[in-house]
Order: sequence, then C-alpha cells, then structure tokens
Amino acid sequence: MKNVYDVLKGPHLTEKGTIMKEKDNKVLFKVASNANKIEIKKAVEEIFKVKVDRVTTMNCYGKKKRMGKYEGKRPDWKKAIVTLKEGEKLDFIEGV
Repeated sequence: MKNVYDVLKGPHLTEKGTIMKEKDNKVLFKVASNANKIEIKKAVEEIFKVKVDRVTTMNCYGKKKRMGKYEGKRPDWKKAIVTLKEGEKLDFIEGV
C-alpha cells in the first residue's frame, strides 16, 4: 500500500461497535482487502494521531442474494478492530 488513505475505507458504525468503543476502547474500520495489520496500524496512527495497541482483522464474505430468478452476490470485504492504548480517544461522530 502506498497511501494511508487507500488502506482505510471508513468507519464501520454498528451497535456492537459502539458498545466496544465505550467499554473496551476499540474502533471498527472497513479496510482494503489486501491490507495487513502493520499497514492498518500505521494508517490509523498517521490519520487520527492516536496510539494503537493492537489490530485484529477478519474477512467478511458477501451473502448470496436473489432477485427473482437471478442470483447475485454481495462483495467480500475486510473488517479491522483497532484497540487504542489507554488514555487515547477517537471520535469521528462527536459534534455532528
């Protein structure tokens, strides 16, 4: 990956993610499928100016969907759970 903005696609905002953020200081991101944990850590630290403790990644496979007699598939994507160090805070929704 050449650009840190190519690694992070955006936040993954869910109810479970909000609970993880409040309780365990973890933030969810949608990331590029070919990004590794080191690239994700560097991207989050550079873009948001926070210290990252740990990164966990998982591949999410798209579901099959039908439209009448035709069958399609949603795209596969990758999710990263970024654990911030104690005392660090990351808010991209505050003030909206």
